[in-house]
Amino acid sequence: KEDGSVVTWGNSQCGGDSSSVRDQLRGVQQIQATGGAFAAIRADGSAISWGDPSCGGDSLAVQDQLRNVLHIQATSDGAFAAIKEDGSVVTWGQPNCGGDSTWVQDQLRNVLHIQATADAFAAIKEDGSVVTWGNSQCGGDSSSVRDQLRGVQQIQATGGAFAAIRADGSAISWGDPSCGGDSLAVQDQLRNVL
Repeated sequence: KEDGSVVTWGNSQCGGDSSSVRDQLRGVQQIQATGGAFAAIRADGSAISWGDPSCGGDSLAVQDQLRNVLHIQATSDGAFAAIKEDGSVVTWGQPNCGGDSTWVQDQLRNVLHIQATADAFAAIKEDGSVVTWGNSQCGGDSSSVRDQLRGVQQIQATGGAFAAIRADGSAISWGDPSCGGDSLAVQDQLRNVL
């Protein structure tokens, strides 16, 4: 609402009941959702989540890290990723859907933007490189195109794949081929992409 308060409704198990965090839902500036939980950024840069714990509704394990948050992105299947002012990233929720970024945490520095499929995240860094994590079949593993993920300016996502636009106007995709993760058949046409 205009005053920064939040009203919730719907399935109580999936965030429709916010009574457990109602007192903390003041000064809210942004809300993001998974398929079963919500996360809110407050005016002071702190963040709080509620809803199904298995879908990211329980951020207690990382609550002390959720300070100076600029933006939150979510996978629909149950994980959140928060970009902080210093360019670092905090994740929580369903581990196999991007809630566990342990194996790439040291790479998650100087992050500018994060995009999400249903089960994975892709982060663009200041230098135009990309870091991915989450379900490998849904774009969480970009090793097959890692050498091509340079000078990336924008990433878009489907439910199971990512597409990146590079500074030279070319584009590359990865993830589930049935969701757009294999652009080889049209690669020669992916020039001057806006």
